[in-house]
Amino acid sequence: METVHTDCRFFRGDTPCSFHKSEGIHCQDCSHYEPIDIRILLIKLGAVGDVIRTTPLLRRLWQEFPHAHITWLTHTPEVVPRRVDRVLLFDPAVLVYLLATNFDLLYNLDKDAEACAVAELVQAKQKYGFGLRHGYCYPLNSLAEHKFLTGLFDDLNRANRKSYPQEIFEICGFEFEGEKYVLDRPSRERQWTIVQPHPLIGLNTGCGERWKTRLWPDEYWIELAKKLQQAGMGVLFLGGAQEHEKNLRLSHASGGSYLGYFPLPEFIQLVDQCDLLVTAVTMALHVAIGLE
Repeated sequence: METVHTDCRFFRGDTPCSFHKSEGIHCQDCSHYEPIDIRILLIKLGAVGDVIRTTPLLRRLWQEFPHAHITWLTHTPEVVPRRVDRVLLFDPAVLVYLLATNFDLLYNLDKDAEACAVAELVQAKQKYGFGLRHGYCYPLNSLAEHKFLTGLFDDLNRANRKSYPQEIFEICGFEFEGEKYVLDRPSRERQWTIVQPHPLIGLNTGCGERWKTRLWPDEYWIELAKKLQQAGMGVLFLGGAQEHEKNLRLSHASGGSYLGYFPLPEFIQLVDQCDLLVTAVTMALHVAIGLE
């Protein structure tokens, strides 16, 4: 059989790589050959905000392992950067694939039982983060003990002064050095038509089912929107399906714009068109930080 570089970053296994399609070249004559020297599995299922705030770790992994192939297992692949080599949506078919795949490094940053179970079952030379003991989350090594204990004891959690990036970097054996989020900026080809002046202030009015104490009364949002407009700024109400009726009311009462609720990529695009964001929910906060 002719030479096939199965260790190349661009090798797909069952279909031609992009360079063969564009240039017609075969592996033995290819100048784009990029060998992989380490394979990494990153498990961060989590909510949207959790996944986004984990992306600073990618910067360190790319720095420490420039020739690594990184696979990310998640519930929200939409926000994983395109530069990640393989992004897998958590489902039974993917789990079968992972059980048949070997990795050099495995990082599980989730304490959920299903994530810990995957970390236990998948073959890897070195594992960091959390696995299972007696069916419950347990640190795979001493680096994860701090994060494990703060999740068990309220007094330790209250005394904790480490940021989330500090914690996950430590779990993986690194020191956090202020690495920024990695979030792909939406395409500028499609821009929403927002009939409001700039600077445009996004008001994200939801808080989710879990954090009802963060919920602002309607009159607060209306008052804020009116004051912003009186100061010459534009106002755009944002939210999901749960906030739809509320945002219609707020828009009508205040004169701010509301375009409706949309899938996550479109929501990110709307946030990207805002100059500043006011939000009580961390998902939108992490989106805004990622977009800078």
